Amino acid sequence: MPRHFTPGEANDELHEIRPLAEKLVAHRQEQRRLQAERSELAARISGNGGGLDAQAVAQLERAERHERVEIARCVNEIHRHGAIVKDLDTGLVDFPAVREGEEILLCWRLGEDEVAHWHGLEEGFAGRKPLDPE
Repeated sequence: MPRHFTPGEANDELHEIRPLAEKLVAHRQEQRRLQAERSELAARISGNGGGLDAQAVAQLERAERHERVEIARCVNEIHRHGAIVKDLDTGLVDFPAVREGEEILLCWRLGEDEVAHWHGLEEGFAGRKPLDPE
């Protein structure tokens, strides 16, 4: 059974989650950059392939593999705290919770000051609602 957070507990957990989400997004950005570079190399190779440095290709592959490992480490660490990574690119993280007897997800995204939204299990980010509607 997953841990359920209150909004206060989720916000308290942000001191651990926020730096992990920052690293996660940074590693994902670097991974995307490396993937684009690999795609460009693949296009050159499929052309005539001339002038390519095999060591540079191998180094690029190692760098991309390193980023994948670091992404997995960040995701696993966030999950270890009881939260769920929903989007690698934006640092979107959900915290399982219960609201009026219904299982929900408290929703936070990197760049937000606090956990201030929630949505149903099937609604996703588009269905976010403020915790304290005015």
